[in-house]
Amino acid sequence: MKKLLLTLGIVGALGIAAAAGLAAMLVVWASHDLPSFTRIADYRPPLVTTVYARDGSVMGYFYREKRFLAPLDKMSPRVPQAFLAAEDDGFYRHEGIDPIAIFRAFLKNMQAGSIKQGGSTITQQIVKRLLLTSEKSYERKIKEAILAYRLEKYLSKDEILTIYLNQIYLGGGAYGVEAAARTYFGKHVNELSLAEAAVIGGLPQAPSKYNPFRDPDATRQRQMYVLHRMLDLGWINRAEYDEAVAQPLVYRSMDDSGWREGAWYLEEVRRQLIDFFSEANVKRLGLKVDRYGEDAIYELGLHVRTSMEPLHQSAAEKALRNGLNDASHRHGWRGPLQRLKPTEYDAFLKHENFTPAALADGAWARALVTKVVPQGAEVRLGGYRGFIDVKSMAWCRTPDIRYAPENVAAVKDAKKVLDVGDVVWVSALGADGKAASYNPSLVSQAGVIQLSLEQYPDVQGAVVTIEPDTGDVLALVGGYSFSDSQFNRAIQARRQPGSSFKPIVYSAAMDHGFTAGSVVLDAPFVYLNEYTDKIWRPENFEGVFYGPTLLRTALAKSRNLCTIRVAQKIGIPAVIERATALGLEGPFPNELSVSLGAVAVSPINMAEAYTAFAAEGRVAKRRFIHSIGDAWGETLFESKPDVREVLSPQNAFIMATLMKEVVQDGTATKAKVLGKPLAGKTGTTNDERDAWFIGYTPHLVTAVYVGFDQVAPMGKFETGGRAALPIFVDYRKVVEPKYPADDFPMPPGIVMVRVDGKTGQIAGPGSETSYLLPFQLGTQPTSTAGDPVHRGDDDTKSAEDLLKQLY
Repeated sequence: MKKLLLTLGIVGALGIAAAAGLAAMLVVWASHDLPSFTRIADYRPPLVTTVYARDGSVMGYFYREKRFLAPLDKMSPRVPQAFLAAEDDGFYRHEGIDPIAIFRAFLKNMQAGSIKQGGSTITQQIVKRLLLTSEKSYERKIKEAILAYRLEKYLSKDEILTIYLNQIYLGGGAYGVEAAARTYFGKHVNELSLAEAAVIGGLPQAPSKYNPFRDPDATRQRQMYVLHRMLDLGWINRAEYDEAVAQPLVYRSMDDSGWREGAWYLEEVRRQLIDFFSEANVKRLGLKVDRYGEDAIYELGLHVRTSMEPLHQSAAEKALRNGLNDASHRHGWRGPLQRLKPTEYDAFLKHENFTPAALADGAWARALVTKVVPQGAEVRLGGYRGFIDVKSMAWCRTPDIRYAPENVAAVKDAKKVLDVGDVVWVSALGADGKAASYNPSLVSQAGVIQLSLEQYPDVQGAVVTIEPDTGDVLALVGGYSFSDSQFNRAIQARRQPGSSFKPIVYSAAMDHGFTAGSVVLDAPFVYLNEYTDKIWRPENFEGVFYGPTLLRTALAKSRNLCTIRVAQKIGIPAVIERATALGLEGPFPNELSVSLGAVAVSPINMAEAYTAFAAEGRVAKRRFIHSIGDAWGETLFESKPDVREVLSPQNAFIMATLMKEVVQDGTATKAKVLGKPLAGKTGTTNDERDAWFIGYTPHLVTAVYVGFDQVAPMGKFETGGRAALPIFVDYRKVVEPKYPADDFPMPPGIVMVRVDGKTGQIAGPGSETSYLLPFQLGTQPTSTAGDPVHRGDDDTKSAEDLLKQLY
């Protein structure tokens, strides 16, 4: 008996030794090509870059994987408990592998005849995701176990769990628990209740299957399993369990407004970030980052703070869209989107999937015309009916750029506009006939939605606002719709600014002997270009000549011929020097046409130049990004305002005063409705190809541009005053209440003199018109209108002398 026991003992010992030896051999065999696990310790997963507006609100995100870094101590404690209960309740007891779980999985796999269950711990899951492949094989499992054991000796349990909870994919495009909390509950991970934590904790097993937006019943069953496990483990009590079971689950995603509002601004920030994180710049600055260019933007989890003001951005976008819609109406009706055959009606209506809410907040929808009578058109929108009154079609004339809309009769017969089968854009009208009062909740399928005919604009535009003291770009709109065209017309489009360039000419003139009271001849002008032998005969917009004109009036009324004579007198090099000093990018040829804005520039560049007029002679360079921080809160970059003096304060004040006259008595009188001291200048190029208005107060400079992407005439009277100025006014009406009604401060060395409107001399008893104008001390007039005229410089001669030059 003893021999038998001894024999069995020896055999058993040999078996154990053999098993141990075999295991050791397997470990050695599996270890020969193991990846280094130490790189897990330097955990740097792809993280979401967050872009913030100036008020701290989120503008949008840049990412490849939607993941936000969340430390363990910033999570609701129920979240890690839920994951451990569902995935690895022995996590804090084992050393990376759980032999019991592995043996249980082994038995199930043997029964199934294939690998069905892994028995992996959370540590093993991390190793598999970050170091190994997802291949189901025993070789991979052995490697996984070895690496998991080693990792447990290298990192703490909390560090491993933090990596797991931030790395794991949880469906719906969400990586990590913070992204999942935002995706499924519209909350941050530290705000989740027990019931909500149990939902997220149950997702790793099958993120798609248990996605609550796809199958809430399956999600509920999985949630109940997790709650049962937490109760069985003693991590929650019965009362907490019952409360969680009873809590209604409301699934909603956190609003992500990015790329809907402020899309052009975000794209410009993205472009600047890519440039900033170029490898050369990163090394030059000595930044401690391991990714460059787009990889840095989409993976480093940066926190980027910008100059954008949401109120400004929203108001600017709405104003531009409304202004371009109005321009489209002035241009006339270009026809339906498409025309369907009767056999195509049902498929179209089914595909649209329309609900009345689609027309909320002035939005448009596509409608199918089913009947047309002179009084209007009946339409279908999905299962709903609508009616377009002919009154909303009054603008639908046949396009013809030779005629302004006021010179063409309004359309009064809907049959001249629409046909049955037409597919058109429509907006909804409320009971008072305005889109703002439309209430989608009051519309039933039996009712008829009152509609207005709409048309997608063929013309484009841009709006940009800069804070003159800092250069902060508060709003940037690059077109009608970012989803349709990402071309940023505020920055990338270079267009002739027309008369909005004239203040640069007059600013230079103030430093070359001219004053606000100088008299300049407005008369025909012929110029022979000695290099091209071409004759240039510029004209005023109105096509008439006004003779001797006060410089103040020449700018207010935008007289081309006066401006050319001023430029000719001081020399184009002086004009180019002033334009360059203001930061305009040119290049500017030595041509007189430069004085009328014949050189293309971008709207944002023009806004930058005008900051000098608004800020006492200091030009401010555009600033989009205030600071860049990394995912752990360390500041990588901070910007400072780039402001430099390029004009004397006296010159800037004189120009601001003259451009206030443009608003009070010139081409921009529509802006008087704002009721504040406001300066600005309209601009219109030949054949109404480009329309501009640049307006400013001491607090804000705004440039508005309107024109076709492929340069072409917009139509008669499509001027800066008609096409661009109303956009400026609509936008500034919204934001102006935030700012005081400050006037431009008068610097030392300025005297105000009331001058005669014809001669520029001190106004006398016989002056028919007079203006209070600023002069630099020593340049003010000294004689009174009606007295003998002082004989001086040609450009300040009497009106009679100037007229003699014509003959």
